[in-house]
Amino acid sequence: MKYDTIGRSYSRTRGTDPRIAAVIWEALGDARTVVDVGAGTGNYEPADRDVTAVEPSAVMIAQRAPGAAPCIRASAEALPFADASFDAALAILTVHHWTDLERGVGELRRVARGRIVILTWDPAFGDEFWLTRDYAQASIAYDKERFPPIDRLAALLGPGAVVEPVPVPHDCSDGFCGAFWRRPEAYLDPAVRAGISNLRQLEEEISAGLERLRRDLAAGAWQARHADLLTADTLDVGYRIVRTP
Repeated sequence: MKYDTIGRSYSRTRGTDPRIAAVIWEALGDARTVVDVGAGTGNYEPADRDVTAVEPSAVMIAQRAPGAAPCIRASAEALPFADASFDAALAILTVHHWTDLERGVGELRRVARGRIVILTWDPAFGDEFWLTRDYAQASIAYDKERFPPIDRLAALLGPGAVVEPVPVPHDCSDGFCGAFWRRPEAYLDPAVRAGISNLRQLEEEISAGLERLRRDLAAGAWQARHADLLTADTLDVGYRIVRTP
């Protein structure tokens, strides 16, 4: 994924949701030094720990906030650190962009003395999430090619790997793909889609589906079909923390 091309407006719609951040930071345990691999704009880097960020895209690095953790331009597959350099390694919604998953995870294991924490998405949910199932079907196959199955990722982390669901709040302030499960009109906004890699990459393929969504919202059909969602506070749409014990 070339974020130097598609990531230019990323920071406009992608921010830190404090509830998701709390889950991620708890998963880090008592680690004091953390390497954030595929760090992007650094949304989930804990301010109370010593963080070193790694990001390959200059465009993303340029959008990091003033005072953010120092960032090194490098790839997950070739981390420029000695063995066991950090207490923990963190990877947030990034493994599906890596060119070599096994090598990247191997690098996380090499540089971390302790825990490895990965936030990812279970591609099996593509067939279940109303957006992809009903309106953006092209993304189902696309994401199954990009996102590793959860059991494969857990196996790469080694024996005892823990998988934890991360329910998404209805008012999530980080605009990733599943964030707007109760705010369907957001998916009609080009600025929102620009911050979501699969929707940004598949604009042409999903255009007819988005027009159907527009019509369904105007007619009240979406609201009638998903009345249960309109009163839900959180929803499991497939986001998972996969971590070492």
